Amino acid sequence: MRHDFLPFSQPAVGDDEIREVVETLRSNWLTTGPKTREFERMFAEYLGIREALSLNSCTAGLHTALITLGIGPGDEVITTPMTFAASVNVIEHVGARPVLVDVEPDTMNICPDATAEAITEKTRAIIPVHLAGHPVDMDAMMSLAEQHKLEIIEDAAHAISAKYKGRLIGSMGNPTAFSFYATKNITTGEGGMLTGDSEFLAKARIISLHGMSREAWSRYVKGGSWMYDVVTPGYKYNMTDIQSSIGLWQLKKIEAMQRRRLQIVEQYDSAFRNIDGIQLPVERPDVEHAWHLYVIRVDEEVVSLDRDQFAKELYARNIGTSVHFIPIHLHSYYRNKYEFRPMDFPVAYNSFQQILSLPLTPAMNDQDVADVIEAVTDIAQGQRIRRRAA
Repeated sequence: MRHDFLPFSQPAVGDDEIREVVETLRSNWLTTGPKTREFERMFAEYLGIREALSLNSCTAGLHTALITLGIGPGDEVITTPMTFAASVNVIEHVGARPVLVDVEPDTMNICPDATAEAITEKTRAIIPVHLAGHPVDMDAMMSLAEQHKLEIIEDAAHAISAKYKGRLIGSMGNPTAFSFYATKNITTGEGGMLTGDSEFLAKARIISLHGMSREAWSRYVKGGSWMYDVVTPGYKYNMTDIQSSIGLWQLKKIEAMQRRRLQIVEQYDSAFRNIDGIQLPVERPDVEHAWHLYVIRVDEEVVSLDRDQFAKELYARNIGTSVHFIPIHLHSYYRNKYEFRPMDFPVAYNSFQQILSLPLTPAMNDQDVADVIEAVTDIAQGQRIRRRAA
């Protein structure tokens, strides 16, 4: 058993990021400025698109997208219960009604058939969430959107580097929001990015910074003018150059960090594949998983421990874990407001009872990975041995 605690997800930040932040702190520009513009340019180049809008969170990206598309009171937005609350909170923020539909059993992503059944004359948009980094069936989603004249806003908080049929998530033209939270595949501490077509992003950029016609960078640099106009009551969602300084190097390192994630995934798969009672995460043939999360399912009937007990056993062995996610319809606000019951979305609810996210980050060394494998194996197999002995 390891002596020190292995956090569930520690960021992989090195000397390059630190030097860049120090350089920014010593410059004349700390808030949104030249490094933020460079980060946006590099991010767009990475995805193979024309432009991107940096923001202070993925939540800000989703909220800004809904407002930019004019979605509000009287509208319905379909999404998944298997997500973090932010994906649904933003629908509430604009005054629309979130309509939850169940998920697919293998990926736990939003189910296209259930989505189709939920569409009404009030439906304006679908927010598919690429859970854990596995892309949603986007052909099905985009077919529904085209058929019913709906907007698609992709929640790609987990999905930078993920590909759907050879195309990077965020490059298919739909408004797409990414997260750079501390645990994500690349981080800026806090932060996000919004992609979409040029007309959409031009409007979104104004909404994301107080509704101002001109931002500080264009007003305060040499040759700039202090004059601006507020054209809409916008929000304070901008990313700073301090955050972007981290992001610039994280983006340069993304391919190497993704290779390390995949190495860890392959070791986990090899070790756990033949352990009864442990179900591995899936990767469908037509996608490239981003592997933001490695989510196993614990079969209580086989292992003789439920998911929570399994997590406690790992914690006792100094291995951190998490659960992604508590389904939206179980949270008191949504449960009470919409009178949800646990089995309204049986696939999501039953999956939640079993899922457990294991440590997965490029910051892990080989010993860290070996410790996780040893602990999971010992708990899963040891419980069966003890049960037979009893």
